[in-house]
Amino acid sequence: RFQIQRGKTDPTSYKSLGDCFRTIFQREGLLGFYKGIFPPVLAETPKRAVKFFTFEQYKKLLGYASLPPGLTFAVAGLGSGLTEAVVVNPFEVVKVTLQANQNAFTEQPSSFVQARQIIKTGGLGFRGLNKGLTATLGRHGVFNMVYFGFYFNMKNILPVNKDPNLEFLRKFGIGLVSGTIASIINIPFDVAKSRIQGPQPVPGEIKYRTCFKTMATVYKEEG
Repeated sequence: RFQIQRGKTDPTSYKSLGDCFRTIFQREGLLGFYKGIFPPVLAETPKRAVKFFTFEQYKKLLGYASLPPGLTFAVAGLGSGLTEAVVVNPFEVVKVTLQANQNAFTEQPSSFVQARQIIKTGGLGFRGLNKGLTATLGRHGVFNMVYFGFYFNMKNILPVNKDPNLEFLRKFGIGLVSGTIASIINIPFDVAKSRIQGPQPVPGEIKYRTCFKTMATVYKEEG
């Protein structure tokens, strides 16, 4: 919701995270927080399978290039993220459309009905079920590149601890920091994706069309 609102001039603008939670709960009920849950649940298994399988395959291929280990992990992460994005993008289009809907949970269409409507009006291409693919490629590619690159490099730098509890904390800490840094770096792509896949400011007019043009527009208008 924060990503699709357009600054303080937006009449549906939320003042803060707390205000957003309160407003959704008051207007849309508890189930309002679970809008769009079905598409990511459906996508989760193939998404994880593709992410880790392709990461290992790209890593093997890059082994022939004699690259430094750190660069190998980062490039393999980039490749796995780009591949993963192709799989998850249609699910993301449906999810964002459902989450942008501010009607009560019981009033909005099901995931399958919403998907059929998107296909009916925009087809399977870049105006329909694969809208915002370039931004999704950027989001997943950048996230996985930073995450895997940072995680495996730090894991190799920080010594393994013989105490299983401390070893768990070492891996947990590295994973937490890796995910945080990757999220901070990839969030502009995520905002662009939400703007492209979500409702346009003026019905019938497409303002947010491509990833980098959307980023430029958001930067120019909202900083």
